[in-house]
Amino acid sequence: MKSLYIDIDGVLLASHHTQPAPGSVELIDFAVNHFNCYWLTSYGKDGDPRFTLRLLARYFDEATMEKLKRIKPTNWCRLKTEGIDLDSDFIWLDDAPRDADRQVLEEHGKLDKLIVVDLNRPRELYHIIDFLRRNA
Repeated sequence: MKSLYIDIDGVLLASHHTQPAPGSVELIDFAVNHFNCYWLTSYGKDGDPRFTLRLLARYFDEATMEKLKRIKPTNWCRLKTEGIDLDSDFIWLDDAPRDADRQVLEEHGKLDKLIVVDLNRPRELYHIIDFLRRNA
């Protein structure tokens, strides 16, 4: 099964923790059922998902939280790409990847695995779900 790395701000949550992004519940439901999902967020870069889940519990109902608990943590320090198994088949969802992370992906021939999410585009997460459905 393909891996999916998921950021939180600007992907599942609208910027600055204001509300769940439109389509985030549907994205979570699809992702956990069709991918090996991993957090790739500064809220959980130490391999411990507790802070990540406490943050998300403010925005999502209990049923969605049970699905979010299935997402595995990653360990990384400086670059998010440190938390990605670059030898695996994966997709990475992020709203603001750093140039250094892009460079790492490019050096490994994996830049096409990065999907930049822009919640300002109408129905963005629904388009992402369609993409994931075609690439699971």
